[in-house]
Amino acid sequence: MPPTVAIIGAGPLGRWLALTAARAGFPVFLEDVMPGNLHHAQEILRQQFNPAALGFEPSSPAASPIIFVSTIEDAVREADLVIDCVPDELESKLEILWLLDRMAPPRTVLATPTMRLSITDLAACTYRPEKCIAIAAKASALTGNLASEILLRTTPLTTPETVALLRDFWHQLGFSPAFEPDSTVD
Repeated sequence: MPPTVAIIGAGPLGRWLALTAARAGFPVFLEDVMPGNLHHAQEILRQQFNPAALGFEPSSPAASPIIFVSTIEDAVREADLVIDCVPDELESKLEILWLLDRMAPPRTVLATPTMRLSITDLAACTYRPEKCIAIAAKASALTGNLASEILLRTTPLTTPETVALLRDFWHQLGFSPAFEPDSTVD
């Protein structure tokens, strides 16, 4: 069974990740604290996701591998991988990683898109720095599929299991993942 993915934030990047992961066969939970954002995402994704084209019966539970939830707790309860799509600002990233760390099961890997923040520093606010990784790509590069390579930055404590999970996830989404140590560490 593929890992369960939770996407936090139903903006353009979150919607794209949810749709792309669902098309690749991952069960997905999509969360947004703003009910309007979540409803908008539901409408857009239901139009774009065609279960019949993927071999699912339209009336089966598997026909909707994207489950829309309004709380972080509901999103991360079953998650093996959580990707936050909050703004790339220090306060936002620290707050969401702190919340995710406390709500997600201990096995869950936390991935955060950031171009400028140190994943080592961000991971230090969690009890699982070995399960934290940065997605070093601009949202426009991902959602526009402008790049087939995705750069992932690791902490000095990142485990091989964390790397393997992210490598497999991005590979299934059609990207060639490349890993490098966090270069923003002093």
